[in-house]
Amino acid sequence: MMTRTFLCLLLGSALAVPAELPVTQVVLFKHGVGFFERSGALGPGDSARLDFDASEMNDVLKSLTIEERGGGKISGIRYDSMDPLSHTLAQFPFRIGGSQPLSAMLDQLKGARLELKFGNETVSGLVVNARQLDVQPEREQLTLMLDSGDLHTVDLSAASSIRFPDPKLQQQFKDYLSALAAARSKERRSVYIDCTDAKERKLTASYMIPAPVWKSSYRLILGAEAKPILEGWAIVDNTTGDDWTSVRLSLVSGRPISFISQLYPPRYLARQTVELPEDAAAQPVLHAGAYEEQNAVGRGYGGGIGSGSAGGVIGGIASANAPAPPPPPPPRPQMASPRDLKAAKQFDKEWQAGDVASLVNSPSSIVAGASADAVGELFEYRIAQPVTIRKNESAMLPFLQDAIDARKLLIWSAGASEHPTNAVEMTNSTGKVLDGGPVTVYDGGTYGGEALMETLKAGDKRLVSYAVDLGTRVTTAFKSKQAVVREMHLSRGVLSVKSAAEETTTYTARNVDQKPKTLIVEHPLRSSYTLLNQKPMEKTAASYRFEVPLSAGATREFAVNEEHVIDSAFVISNESSDFLLAYVRNRDLNEDARKQLGRIAEKKQQIADTLSAIEDARHQAEELNGDEDRLRRNIDSLNRVTGQHDQVQSYSQQLGVIETKISAVRDRQADLQKKKAALQHDLDDLVATLSF
Repeated sequence: MMTRTFLCLLLGSALAVPAELPVTQVVLFKHGVGFFERSGALGPGDSARLDFDASEMNDVLKSLTIEERGGGKISGIRYDSMDPLSHTLAQFPFRIGGSQPLSAMLDQLKGARLELKFGNETVSGLVVNARQLDVQPEREQLTLMLDSGDLHTVDLSAASSIRFPDPKLQQQFKDYLSALAAARSKERRSVYIDCTDAKERKLTASYMIPAPVWKSSYRLILGAEAKPILEGWAIVDNTTGDDWTSVRLSLVSGRPISFISQLYPPRYLARQTVELPEDAAAQPVLHAGAYEEQNAVGRGYGGGIGSGSAGGVIGGIASANAPAPPPPPPPRPQMASPRDLKAAKQFDKEWQAGDVASLVNSPSSIVAGASADAVGELFEYRIAQPVTIRKNESAMLPFLQDAIDARKLLIWSAGASEHPTNAVEMTNSTGKVLDGGPVTVYDGGTYGGEALMETLKAGDKRLVSYAVDLGTRVTTAFKSKQAVVREMHLSRGVLSVKSAAEETTTYTARNVDQKPKTLIVEHPLRSSYTLLNQKPMEKTAASYRFEVPLSAGATREFAVNEEHVIDSAFVISNESSDFLLAYVRNRDLNEDARKQLGRIAEKKQQIADTLSAIEDARHQAEELNGDEDRLRRNIDSLNRVTGQHDQVQSYSQQLGVIETKISAVRDRQADLQKKKAALQHDLDDLVATLSF
């Protein structure tokens, strides 16, 4: 029984000459990765080798699956390891910085023996220290302890050569520099697959690695009578470093989630340093409870990555007892006629029935040398013929050639140029997903323009603009009416008012060409605005679309009426009587509501009149108090002058009259304050009880 297990075994022994497995199947996605399948025959006792760039190893270790056909077992998978640079360099007794001077590096080697040559003279000794002098120009000095015991200082810049007599230290420097060079290297890394069987067998390896995104390019051919034709071309780049020779190629539209997990570099964890707490009291330990237990086996993309029957792959290594699946399909016949189309469909049917590793369950249609089908939430185009693309080469492959539902029209958007654009209303009637990309339009046998198209699901519709129509001009005129109150409600002292203002936008389109046209006007869609007289052809997230036929050489006006609804709320006690009377006069208000609102307006007017009287009394009291102060100052001045008794008596009489008036004004102010309080109380009662 054949089984599969995911990559879990990293031990084994290498054979002398591992066999390389050629690429047999490629599936390219739109999110920067590709699925690759390598397959080949192994001789008795042979192991297999897969080569990758170092940057690809994380994805290889995450996705690699192995399938062995022939009765043997996978005994181990080995690969070239790569220790993190920081961990590798930490093993050396010195550091070499990016711009570190020589003296700083040698100062780390205190006690090491060093030989320096100065012309014909050789100086040897143990490193005491090295330093850089803060002088101009900069100088570096080294202090050595000679064999005689003397301390000797030399100028490093004067030395013609420096050597470490200790072979171990010399080798450490070589290893250090080799580690730095290896960290910058993009050399290939090898994965070795070892088997225990001594018989011939077939081995298949599948994995995902970073790959260039395949690109779509379309040609839309418009004819005077025939139905428009849409041709799709896929642009594929082979940057893997391996030739693709007669591979099965599939192109998948969609963007599944993908990420990089650091699995290739060895991972080290810093352990805590703890001491034995001799006197510390024991603490309770809380263990988290389990809420679910399951043993799930993941399924990958298609049969080549983990799908299949119970006898297929369980993990990344296949069982030796599983029956061998049928061989790969033969080359698919070329398609150039309905007869060839029928043969191609039969080819697909036979392939799907026999090859359990196929990525496509069943073809839906065959066009331009490619079959198409949905794969989960994605959509796949599978190139029918085996494809050959050498390394560092690219190819253009036709994947679509279908008649499509489309009609020519013009599109004009508010705020754009006065000229609309030539466009095609294209409905995806192909039954396939059209991947987004540029579209070159050929109209009447000649180049018409270019456009961009988003990914289009089957049955969906898009407007594709490709040129400016200079034979049509569109202008706009705008007018609005005064807002009209539609609804009023009063509750708990809050007046809620709903009013509406009507706005009209008139589009004037002039067709100077002597042929009829169909114009699509895109009118902005605004929140709280409602259409009154026009029904749009369709609505987008940002606009309404109206279809306007234009006669040859004619001018047409098209008006769009909208109503802008405004909701307002007012606290009655804070508003003036004039404000309320404006709503009382509204003819849409019922009689009962008008009476209630009128009583409130009348009461607020009485309060306003009372407040005005209070203010007048305050001004009168201020004037009387001023007159009183002036008379008192005059009397005080005259009392100090002889012969002014009569005048003092006159001022005293006037002062008495003013005091009488002040008393009367104060009484009036008190009465007005009482009246205001009573009116406010009555108003509060009205506001609290009225409702409509």
